Amino acid sequence: RFQLRQYRWLQSMVFAIEEINRSEILLPNITLGFGIYDSCFTESRAIKGTMWLMSGQEKTIPNYQCQSHSPLAVVIGDTPSGSVISMARLLSIYHYPQISYAAGSNSLSDKHKFPTFFRTTSSNAFQSVSLAQLVMHFGCIWVGLLAVDGNNNNRVEGMRIVKEEILKAGGCIAFSEIVPKYYSKEVYQHITEVIKKSKANAIVFFATEQTLSPLMEEIVRQNITGKVWLTNAAWSLSPLFSKRKFMNTLSGTIGIIPKSGNIPGFHDYQYNIHPSTSPKDTWFKLFWEAAFECNWPESHSSQTVNNVLSHENKMCSGKEKLSELDNIFFDVTDFRYTYNVYTAVYAAAHALHNLHACKPEEGPFSNGTCANIREFEPWQLLHYIKKVHFKMNDGRDIFFDRNGNLPPVYDILNWQITPSNTLKNIKVGSIDFTAPKGQELILNESAIFWNGGYTKVPRSVCSENCAPGYRKSVQLGQPVCCFDCILCSDGEIANQSDSIMCQKCRDDEWSNERHDECIPKLIDYLSYEELMGITFAVISLSSTLFPALILYTFIKYRDTPLVKPNNREISYLLLVGLMLSFLCSLIFIGRPTRVTCMMRQTVFGIIFALCVSCVLAKTIMVVIAFNATKPNSMLKKWVGPKLSISIVVFCTVIQISICIAWLSSAPPFPEKDMKSQIGMIIIGCNEGSTTAFWCVLGYMGLLAIISFIVAFLARNLPDSFNEASFITFSMLIFVSVWLAFIPAYVSTRGKYMVAVEIFAILASSTGLLTCIFFSKCYIILLMSDRNTKEYLLGKGTKSK
Repeated sequence: RFQLRQYRWLQSMVFAIEEINRSEILLPNITLGFGIYDSCFTESRAIKGTMWLMSGQEKTIPNYQCQSHSPLAVVIGDTPSGSVISMARLLSIYHYPQISYAAGSNSLSDKHKFPTFFRTTSSNAFQSVSLAQLVMHFGCIWVGLLAVDGNNNNRVEGMRIVKEEILKAGGCIAFSEIVPKYYSKEVYQHITEVIKKSKANAIVFFATEQTLSPLMEEIVRQNITGKVWLTNAAWSLSPLFSKRKFMNTLSGTIGIIPKSGNIPGFHDYQYNIHPSTSPKDTWFKLFWEAAFECNWPESHSSQTVNNVLSHENKMCSGKEKLSELDNIFFDVTDFRYTYNVYTAVYAAAHALHNLHACKPEEGPFSNGTCANIREFEPWQLLHYIKKVHFKMNDGRDIFFDRNGNLPPVYDILNWQITPSNTLKNIKVGSIDFTAPKGQELILNESAIFWNGGYTKVPRSVCSENCAPGYRKSVQLGQPVCCFDCILCSDGEIANQSDSIMCQKCRDDEWSNERHDECIPKLIDYLSYEELMGITFAVISLSSTLFPALILYTFIKYRDTPLVKPNNREISYLLLVGLMLSFLCSLIFIGRPTRVTCMMRQTVFGIIFALCVSCVLAKTIMVVIAFNATKPNSMLKKWVGPKLSISIVVFCTVIQISICIAWLSSAPPFPEKDMKSQIGMIIIGCNEGSTTAFWCVLGYMGLLAIISFIVAFLARNLPDSFNEASFITFSMLIFVSVWLAFIPAYVSTRGKYMVAVEIFAILASSTGLLTCIFFSKCYIILLMSDRNTKEYLLGKGTKSK
């Protein structure tokens, strides 16, 4: 078919040459000519046309320039990279400059292989990088890649670059398929099935409209929608896919295309084309037939045959009006490759102008010589093309870099459905690689409409994002984009989405229920604000009343037979000690401080040593009192309060000495335990020296065991005032409580450890108080008739 777009490219070259020839500034008094050859998108014809241009006559003669007039300056073209590469290899042998307006192959940037090649489009490498940037900008990290196989692997190379850039940016490739250049039903069905099954909703496709068409037909047939197609320049502007049947599939497509330009006056020039003004244009009649869908009466071309079949032999009159047409040829918004052709002509003209403007003895060649514009060598013009630098009418800066490329600037197009139910390209942004880093991409996202009419880009991920509090766990054998979301462990958080690993909280912090924030750990100690602390405090204070009341009773009835002979002073001291033992449990309640930690065990140890010493003194005095009644006993002199007081003082001083040594060497101190219990900081007292702590308890236990043994042996002594039985029971309770205390104390932590010790203090104190004093109080208060000397002596006689 006759291609209107390609004919417009030809017209833009002719327009540019005529415009330059009319210019009084650029190449004044110099007229440019041109020759045009149709390569028909085949490499063999491109080489043949190149030979024709270099030979200067229709019959090509290699290595000969047969034209007598002005030399060949520049070859402009071709479009496909395959043809351009073949042409460039041939032209570089003779140093002829070549400027392509469409070839994007990356290999053409290699100046060692193609030293005379230049282009007014940009390398596909930049186009591939642009596509990768767009994919990642839209958050599509699970991407499919398709590329059409070709002779020069240009599109496959572009796919490779996109893949590298996506992987470098943290994305993943869902699939990567090579589409055969020639139709294959099996392969097309396989690729279509891969696209349908994949979660990838973003697909980058490197193809031409001719090779893409059959695959897209299959995709449309299987009604695959919801995908975002990102395309290269080769089919971003193709009118082939603007048909209604492609709307559901291709609406929302994003295309990358070289930046459009403005050609002043070209629109009017197009409308003034007429057979009468273009008698030498051998393609004009074909253009007219394609534009008006008619046939010239005398035409017998293959195009005419096609039109006869399709247009029912409508005849062209020459009176048709181009201004009434509405087709791609007159679409002034699409001056992209057309503008590139226009720019290529001006680049050649400016190079010729600079060559012509050379001043003798100031030239760039040997001995300062200049080239003659009517008889120059190709390599001489090549020198000026490399250094050309000028501004176009629209202000664009034109120059070639060291690889022969223009600075890459792309427009971003979005395929949107028009009210007439066709697809139209709408510019939604641009990518300028000459801009500062980070400012290359300019995008109006609100103007983009995606497949299905959505204003939000379809998600293209292998796995959905992990919420805060979760970390990624890559699935075995899958790319990093495919993962499971694992809740962070206790004490770890992830305060961002898609965290790769969880972050540990500080020692004094813990993770909340959602595991997305570290919160202060709960402080754990036995406080007065909680029920257990209040309970122990109430019990401790109320228990203190009992020894106080008993003491009051004993003082009141101090001269009675039940109180006076029974070591009255030691009983007073024991009752005071028991009052203090109940009260000392209060030191264990509340937030531990340095002072309370030092007081807890030492005060408790000294008070209990005092109490047990009193019991021991009572027991010893029972034994001494019995033995003192024997004739000629030496123990009579020991009967009395002095010995009892001495025993109490001596035994208590030993405990005091142990405590002083403990506090002097390694005293207890407050300690924060952050690891024993999850989510809590246990504030307790470190004993400092565990040896000293167990020495205090051990000494107290030793006194208790001695008291128990002595009391047990003296329990049946025939004495009216014998307390040995009561002391035996009290010491049995005391020792049992503290033996049970040891494993319970060692196996608990925090406030429960403190609670165990308080319970042991209260229980052992209560046992002493009950066993030794309650029976006496019962007699004193409720059975006063028995609290007489006669009764007690009688009882003692009867017992004896």
